[in-house]
Amino acid sequence: MGSRRTSIFENGLIWFGAGVSLAEILTGTYFASLGFSTGLLAIIIGHIIGCGMMFFAGFIGGKTRKSAMETVKMSFGSTGALLFAVLNILQLVGWTAIMIYDGSLAAAGIFNIANWVWPVIIGGLIIIWILVGIENLGKINTVAMAALFILTLVLSFIIFGHGSLKPVANDGLTFGAAVELAVAMPLSWLPLISDYTREAKEPTKATWASVIVYGLVSCWMYVIGMGISIFTGESDIAQIMVKAGLGIAGLLIIVFSTVTTTFLDAWSAGISSESLSKNINGKWIAVAATVIGMIGAIVYPMDDITDFLYLIGSVFAPMIAVQIADFFILHQDFSRKSVCIQNMLVWVVGFITYRWLMGVDTILGNTLPDMVITIVLSVIVSLLFGKKND
Repeated sequence: MGSRRTSIFENGLIWFGAGVSLAEILTGTYFASLGFSTGLLAIIIGHIIGCGMMFFAGFIGGKTRKSAMETVKMSFGSTGALLFAVLNILQLVGWTAIMIYDGSLAAAGIFNIANWVWPVIIGGLIIIWILVGIENLGKINTVAMAALFILTLVLSFIIFGHGSLKPVANDGLTFGAAVELAVAMPLSWLPLISDYTREAKEPTKATWASVIVYGLVSCWMYVIGMGISIFTGESDIAQIMVKAGLGIAGLLIIVFSTVTTTFLDAWSAGISSESLSKNINGKWIAVAATVIGMIGAIVYPMDDITDFLYLIGSVFAPMIAVQIADFFILHQDFSRKSVCIQNMLVWVVGFITYRWLMGVDTILGNTLPDMVITIVLSVIVSLLFGKKND
């Protein structure tokens, strides 16, 4: 979808925008029942795990100069990878709808208008971002990210500088479940990050910059969300902004954070669609994904996304585990095969294992144990059946 190489700074800006997200703030509110110090520890551990996996995914794409779904062909074959491309497009359209819904709901809390207007405004801005293109967003992103950075600093000061500890009811969230919720957000970017690192002038450095910036900002958003519940006793971020006198400024945070994050989802839906057929124009698929997301945000309520996050984890955690085993350990490439049966079977086992682990409370959540099991299984299967780069 473009040819100009992006700089390390531009990649950092892209992932800063991905991290500044209402969905991450709202997910952070779930951690309040653990208390601030325990909740913070769960957030940090979860992001170390999730961002570690995100780095491996981005590194593969950067080194091979392939999009995320093109790298999947290296492990699952040219036809086998289509399954993941379709699943990725579906989850990205889902994310687009969820993000527009969250942004519209929060914006309406500050400036209430007809329920279809904010989805159309936010969706329209995302489409403008798409039409400008990832290669030409440098100056626009610099201005938008500078404004978001300042406004989120102000929001943090309001929450932590003027609030006081409030009692929070124990909702039964365990430490392990909290870690998994922290893993879930960076994990949801696994099928996307290569779409951006492949365009970088210095892919390895750009991958480090992307993951570190995203990880720090995402942790910050989670902490803001947790702080909202613990220090203000509120659960509605829009009302906190209104009470703090951040009317217009708060509205800008909501709208532009939604646009900069959701743009990546819609854009990658377009890139993933190009792996289905050479005749597909990814930019217009990205626009279509945004329009579908707008309609979904208007029609369907999407207040609880935890099941959606776990579904993403169960699909893409074992997928990237197989890729890690193939690229870093086994050094094998199945992209010339139609379907790599052995890796598809390993993925199925990994998927089932993840769903089973959801019923087991481990201190490190589900993702890390599932990925370790899947990687080990990949190596064992390769040793049994031999390495074949057909």
